[in-house]
Amino acid sequence: VGLLGLVASAVIGLGGMFGVTPTFFMKSYTQNYLFVLSISLGALFFVFIQHLTRAGWSTTVRRPAEVIAANLKWAWVGLVPFAALWLSGGGHVEGGDHSHGAWGPGALFPWADLEAMKAHHPDEYKIVAAKSAYLNSTFFWIRAVIYVTFWGVASTWFLRTSLAQDATGDVRITQRMQKMAAPTAILFALTITFAAFDWIMSLSPAWFSTMFGVYFFCGCCTCGFATMIIAILRVQSFGRLQGVVNREHYQDLGKLLFAFGMIFWAYIGFSQYMLIWYANIPEETGWFLARQIGGWGTLSFVLLFGHFVVPFVALISKWTKRMSWYLMGAAVWMLFFGWFDLYWLVMPVIPEEAMSAKTYMEVVEANADEPTHLFNPLNFTMLAGVGGCFLWLTIRRMRNTTLLAIRDPRLHEGLAFENQ
Repeated sequence: VGLLGLVASAVIGLGGMFGVTPTFFMKSYTQNYLFVLSISLGALFFVFIQHLTRAGWSTTVRRPAEVIAANLKWAWVGLVPFAALWLSGGGHVEGGDHSHGAWGPGALFPWADLEAMKAHHPDEYKIVAAKSAYLNSTFFWIRAVIYVTFWGVASTWFLRTSLAQDATGDVRITQRMQKMAAPTAILFALTITFAAFDWIMSLSPAWFSTMFGVYFFCGCCTCGFATMIIAILRVQSFGRLQGVVNREHYQDLGKLLFAFGMIFWAYIGFSQYMLIWYANIPEETGWFLARQIGGWGTLSFVLLFGHFVVPFVALISKWTKRMSWYLMGAAVWMLFFGWFDLYWLVMPVIPEEAMSAKTYMEVVEANADEPTHLFNPLNFTMLAGVGGCFLWLTIRRMRNTTLLAIRDPRLHEGLAFENQ
């Protein structure tokens, strides 16, 4: 399915079918790559935070998280299409319109084609040119290599070290993982923050938000914790982890999904929006304005209710978290809205009038017919392609890995765990 999805996406993109432009093609790929990346990043966060807090309850569910996180070993492969874009023969965008660009880095990242910005978007150019020490191709790729290298090394090390303890039972291995958890947490925070700046925020390079990295972190938790719940319930249906993971563990996994995927996500999202709305600075408000015009206004309300209001009501009770079928549905729901959230982050284009219009309604009326392209076939073939390959890697590793840390010194705590 993954390979067929990638082939179909390439045919659609290279053939310009269904109105797909190079910019839309690369944005769709970026969104779906970030979606599977956020799943593994959320799982990696779960792994090191358990060691950092010396948690005992999670010993029975930690190994599936380690397996999912270990997919970060292949995160570098996802950068290949970006490298191909850089090598495709140039970055100049035809007509300066970044929504209908030629192949080249400028088709995705406007800052990679400053000449076009200067000619066609002088207001944005002044802001972006001042950021050129950070937003330039050389430094961009240096940072990207650092991100994927750290994620791959950290996730692989935690999985291999945990598996080594299965063989030896050495308590010092647990102590070693605890010591490594602290620097991992610091580097994790830095890398996902700057990756969010580089790969999402710089799609609209004149806009900035210091809270954006935390918002992306919330999305990683949403996708990572939801996938963990789905994966553990699924392997239990095949007879694995029976009598090991029970309703007590699912209740705590549900708590984490509720806390990070709903409450913290809504808190950060509202805080970011409120501060920008209150300041009312054109170069800041334009980003949100792009998500309130045309069809994007409807999608913004769908995101608000689907990512927070509905699941908040549905999962606030402890009993719903203890029902496996109900929690499975909630996890699938949240995983979808994790994907939907990334679409909302990546796809919109800030209207040109946002910087110069006198009133908000001028921009709204001028872009009343702005489409979202949510149901463009490319979005689904790309999800099938990137998501299918990710799922194949995960299932393959789970089939070949012991899904319980059988000689972890705190395993008895996990087996006897009860919520108070």
